[in-house]
Amino acid sequence: MNSKSIIRELLILTIATVIIGAAVFFFLMPSHASVSSISGFAIVLTNFMPFSVSTITMVLNVVLLIIGFITIGTEFGYKTVYTSILLPVTIGVFEKLFPNYTSLTGDAALDVVCYIFLVSIGSAILFNRNASSGGLDIVAKILNKYLRLDLGKAMSVAGMCIALSSALAYDSKTVILSVLGTYLNGMVLDHFIFDQKLKRRVCIVSPFETQIRDFILNELHSGASIYKVIGAYRMEEHDEIITIVDKNEYQKLMAFIDKVDPQAFITVYKVSDMQYQSKALPERQFKEC
Repeated sequence: MNSKSIIRELLILTIATVIIGAAVFFFLMPSHASVSSISGFAIVLTNFMPFSVSTITMVLNVVLLIIGFITIGTEFGYKTVYTSILLPVTIGVFEKLFPNYTSLTGDAALDVVCYIFLVSIGSAILFNRNASSGGLDIVAKILNKYLRLDLGKAMSVAGMCIALSSALAYDSKTVILSVLGTYLNGMVLDHFIFDQKLKRRVCIVSPFETQIRDFILNELHSGASIYKVIGAYRMEEHDEIITIVDKNEYQKLMAFIDKVDPQAFITVYKVSDMQYQSKALPERQFKEC
């Protein structure tokens, strides 16, 4: 990656992190809700420690980064390290610029809704750049590795624990708002972020098997497996093509099948994770299903 690409990448990460930082300062902090984030937990801890939200967030993020590198390895990369440090710095800048800030909307519930909207935009940008804002995302990846929880579910579990922590410092209304906000935030993340990362396992039975297989291999540059199946009604043997594709490849594949064989028998399954070792072929990198 050349210097221009690195600068452009850092600029995008910075914009996304500033959006998340603004969401925390302008909407989450005034609501006092602990909505599925380390910053939310920091808001609770400010009631027991003489430190600002930005300072506590910085300490927690650094600790979680260290734990992440020990338990998971270096897969986080410089992007997550950069955003994990930049986020509390951004919140700290806002704290200095607006020392007496209270609330833009004057309503805690509306503040939480605005927070979820803004933080989803920032998080989506980061996830699309294979980065995250650190904190709770690191916890989710640890749960994903050791407990085999889907990232979305891991985020929900960790987020709900943080939401319930608001009971240590606030009234029942704030606790309920934290829990509902965490649930809504999880739904938004699942739909706009994690669902985009899901792959699809497509099983196809069609007499046009050769054309479909050729399209998968040479147009989508993906892999496929072929199984012999026997229909229970006529006891006839057919070839079933099975391939795993992402969202864009799935749309192209379905459009092609609709053109060559609208009556093809197709079943589709969502794949949240897969592990494979690619095999080098002369014309492409080929993965077996």
